Amino acid sequence: MREINTSIPATITTERLSLDLLTTQDGPFMRELMNTQGWLTFIGDRNIHSDEDAIVYINKINSNPDFTYWTVRLKQLDKPIGVITFLKRTYLKHFDIGFAFLPEYCGQGYASEAAGEVLSIVQRLPAHATVLATTIPTNASSIKLLTRLGFRFEKEIEEGGNKLHVYANVV
Repeated sequence: MREINTSIPATITTERLSLDLLTTQDGPFMRELMNTQGWLTFIGDRNIHSDEDAIVYINKINSNPDFTYWTVRLKQLDKPIGVITFLKRTYLKHFDIGFAFLPEYCGQGYASEAAGEVLSIVQRLPAHATVLATTIPTNASSIKLLTRLGFRFEKEIEEGGNKLHVYANVV
């Protein structure tokens, strides 16, 4: 189901941000992001310890037709600050939106601005009238953001030995 890359723009802009599809040039940024305490705590250790590890990870993501990652950049500085993901997980019925940002850019509305724009674009497509999001139950900041974006708690599931809360946003 790779319609995501043809139906949704490769570049998305908001007032303060530019979102571009993740490329191997984002390797150093992804290595940094994936080793932040927030990523390690709430998403998990992906064993990305070098730029080369990050490039392998990016190539794996980009070879999966059900995974789309955008690098979120500050428009004025062209500086990468986070990612927005839109992917089809095997254990969920609908696509899942996700987000992760460098700690120094959290709490400034960037995740809300970027995820909100992606959500508004994908939900114009009939195939994505329902979008899901998952988080661990203790990730209060993600739950707060999901609620602000119009997501509602749907259920708790167990995946890979972890409890996850599933949230749904239905147009």
